Amino acid sequence: MPTQAQFWDRIAPKYAQNPIADVTAYEATMARTSQYLGATDRVLELGCGTGSTAVRLAPQVAQIVGTDISQEMIRIARGRAETAGANNLSFNTTHEFDQGPPAAPFDAVLAFNFLHLLEDVPATLRTVHAQIKPGGMFISKSGCLGGGLPFLRWMIGGMQLIGKAPHVGFMTRQELERMIIEAGFEVLEAGDYPANSANHFVAARRL
Repeated sequence: MPTQAQFWDRIAPKYAQNPIADVTAYEATMARTSQYLGATDRVLELGCGTGSTAVRLAPQVAQIVGTDISQEMIRIARGRAETAGANNLSFNTTHEFDQGPPAAPFDAVLAFNFLHLLEDVPATLRTVHAQIKPGGMFISKSGCLGGGLPFLRWMIGGMQLIGKAPHVGFMTRQELERMIIEAGFEVLEAGDYPANSANHFVAARRL
């Protein structure tokens, strides 16, 4: 069975070519995120993938550092940043924080489509908290698949056995927000984009 990094390396080229599944929901997420970012901010994006969101947000901030466990994703992200002429972007390969986090503190940490792929969300949130300035922002959008749809667990489990799916955690919206609060954040805003979906957006301030 491939490691998580090997899984994402393998699918990176196809992932990079896939169009955004729901443009309206993506634009809503970007609009809400932008409300919390400023022109002088240093931003860290965890699980940055092929860099599309970092490139999109780069003009609004002073610096964005993107990290991902996949070397192939990071290679594509660097190419996109170069094409866009985004000189305030940098990308690094890292396994969560195993190789040491980028230089802290940050004004904001972003984690889009990331937390539900982790095996230990509370531990990661504690580490994230330490990387953010007091009063800074943690902004995330996560798949909250817990609380129902047992067939989905079975289907994803079967796909994982043959290397067709990564690790996926099954948490509810309430569990996600509780973990964020327990890590030392105050939830300022939460919502689903698209509406009535499992994609839960949370904007939280470090206390």
